[in-house]
Amino acid sequence: MKVLKFGGTSVANPENINKVKSILAQQKEQQIAVVVSAFGGVTDVLLNASQAASQQDINYKNSLKAIEDRHISAIRELIPVKSQSAALSKVKSELNVLETLLEGSFLIGEITPKLSDKIVSYGELLSSFIISEFLKSEGLDAVYKDSRELIKTDNHFGKANVDFVTTNANCKAYFESAEHQITLLPGFVASSKSGNLTTLGRGGSDYTAAIIAAAVDADMLEIWTDVSGMYTANPKLVKQAKCVAHISYQEAMELSHFGAKVLYPPTIQPVLGREIPIAIKNTFDPENPGTLVAKNTNGNGKTVRGISHVGNISLLSLEGPGMIGIPGISKRFFETLSVKNISIVLITQASSEHSICVGIADQDVDVAAEAVNETFEFEISTKKIKPVIVEKDLTIVALVGDNMKSHQGLSGKMFSTLGKNNVNIRAIAQGASERNISAVIKKEDVKKALNSLHETFFEENIKQLNLFVMGVGNVGSKFLAQIRQQKKYLKEELKLNVRVIGMSNSRTMAFDENGISLKDWESILEQGEPADKQKFFDRINTLNYRNSIFVDNTASEEVSKSYASYLKNSISVVTCNKIASSSDYAYYKELKQLAKQYNAPYLFETNVGAGLPIIDTLKHLIASGDRVRKIQAVLSGSLNFVFNTFDDSTTFHDVVKQAQEQGYTEPDPTIDLSGVDVMRKILILARESGHQLDIDDIENESFLPKESLDTDSNEAFFESLKKYEDDFQKLYSDAAAKDCKLKYVAQFEDGKAKVGLQQIPKGHDFYNLEGSDNIVLFFTDRYVNQPLIIKGAGAGADVTASGIFADIVRIGNF
Repeated sequence: MKVLKFGGTSVANPENINKVKSILAQQKEQQIAVVVSAFGGVTDVLLNASQAASQQDINYKNSLKAIEDRHISAIRELIPVKSQSAALSKVKSELNVLETLLEGSFLIGEITPKLSDKIVSYGELLSSFIISEFLKSEGLDAVYKDSRELIKTDNHFGKANVDFVTTNANCKAYFESAEHQITLLPGFVASSKSGNLTTLGRGGSDYTAAIIAAAVDADMLEIWTDVSGMYTANPKLVKQAKCVAHISYQEAMELSHFGAKVLYPPTIQPVLGREIPIAIKNTFDPENPGTLVAKNTNGNGKTVRGISHVGNISLLSLEGPGMIGIPGISKRFFETLSVKNISIVLITQASSEHSICVGIADQDVDVAAEAVNETFEFEISTKKIKPVIVEKDLTIVALVGDNMKSHQGLSGKMFSTLGKNNVNIRAIAQGASERNISAVIKKEDVKKALNSLHETFFEENIKQLNLFVMGVGNVGSKFLAQIRQQKKYLKEELKLNVRVIGMSNSRTMAFDENGISLKDWESILEQGEPADKQKFFDRINTLNYRNSIFVDNTASEEVSKSYASYLKNSISVVTCNKIASSSDYAYYKELKQLAKQYNAPYLFETNVGAGLPIIDTLKHLIASGDRVRKIQAVLSGSLNFVFNTFDDSTTFHDVVKQAQEQGYTEPDPTIDLSGVDVMRKILILARESGHQLDIDDIENESFLPKESLDTDSNEAFFESLKKYEDDFQKLYSDAAAKDCKLKYVAQFEDGKAKVGLQQIPKGHDFYNLEGSDNIVLFFTDRYVNQPLIIKGAGAGADVTASGIFADIVRIGNF
């Protein structure tokens, strides 16, 4: 014999009930008991109606009408017209009784647990009757049996305790003499020995099925729901969650206790002793094998089998010096909660006995706090114990697995993963069986925590990086193209899953929580909402994704001022924008410190040399104990292009215009030609070498006329270049006469920095520097006579984008 239970979503509407019929029609080989829940959502409507009635809110009648309409509609759609009369008569009769009960609650202005049980039971009573009539009308050999006649309990209304001796005898006797193949029973409901209707608690339909399965020693208990088994994590929160094919009773019990709603926690207990396997199946995908819950068959030795969570938790803490070494404190504390019928989800106590901390449901915390303060009123008044401390809006996350016992490093791995993502842990507990490790965190961090832990324990070390890109112009578009091109390689070779969740230009911004399609990003962005830098940040912060990275491809000072806000929220920053790292030294140091404090890398490799690994190399020199003595460099790809291209056969104006058109200069070319861009770069290198320096400390020997520097538009700037063409030609001819080349050189030595145009003779490392290439010479304690040289393309959208890409990969490997 088999017992099948169908949940609320499985019987939510006539379409779904037809799917249930199809599943039952295939169970031809043996006798089956079928337990059903109320139509999806009806139990909540009944509870709301009873609450409204008890508060003398006439709107309870609207809920009653909705319940009536739904059930009558189901009969008319499911059962043939010729067979509807009896079913309609029965259901309307039951609805009249329900109306009377609600009216009584309305008139007296209250509701008792006993009355509440009667009202809420109608969900299962009505659904089971309608479904049984439907099955019979479809030719199935089915009969309706009221569970209240089989399952006997005490009078603990709301969550009654089962009398298993009587219940087992009733179930065994009934099914031994049952003549029909299918027995349809309402879940959740029972009755006491004195004849009162009782219920088995929310989720009690699972429990009903398990009670019957254990009583008749069934071959199998099948729980049919809307998901294909138990998952490694909640698939609604963790998209990468996988179905667990086999799981032990104990593991399933732990996961269900910690929020895996696919299975009601008490369900396992009745079948555990008889070792009746539980199959968790999907009504909407019946061919899927789902999950089999049975004896521990974890032969592959996997440690963590699932990650679960319990929401809406509060911590209640009792602490004070008067607790140390005093017998009976814990007893009084827990007894107080027990008297108030408050269930404890988690317990942790300091080894010093200075404090006790428990996790309880948010809805119970105010009553609990008041009761505990009353119990310890004397100790609180004498300052031996502090008034109870309450922390609300928390969640428990738990790792579960039979093989976690004595497995070294799991706790460290768990807490390290949470710490790296700035998820603060408020309390920790581990069961005596060592089958779970639990941590209490803020409610808003639960999605990040679950995804981070799932990534660590289940995803073959694939790390997901969530990018938020501001600036999708020349550099930004190249960067997105590179991400798209290399996505497969990153995942397969570097174990990095890179997604662009949000992007913005100066006009619009767009977000997609599952990742923006990089094939269609331009049209997606075009149809986005108006751009707003503060809303962009707020959205990233609200999403609260793990491994979030803000990528700034702009040259905006306003955007650079937002980096601190990102870092303070554990959002890494990658930027080619030089303004922040070359701004006031105090801000530069603040950003570096925030990156350390909040474990959020702040990377700006492209600030100097575009895609060249200049800053990264410098960091490794310093980290290894080397000391920088002098830096000489050609750091402007645009200026190097200009002076490599400019000669007596060209005009300076035309060459600079060409550099701008080919993307070598900043949008405002005066930033490059004035030397400001080079000043920023040598300043950054000096700071990364460990020196405190500001931009005003750098000497700038500008070659541009003052009139050109003072222009207020690109048009005026280019016009001024024409005016001073003779001066530029003289710069060239003077260098050529000495067989030298013009290079704009940056130098840092003895704590001082300067930039300016220099005549470079043959044989110098800078002489043959071509095109827009950059070169840096590091003279250090280890590189004294022959400097460490880094040379290569130092400008252009592609190489800058590749430098940003490299920083993203560095964070992925962090």
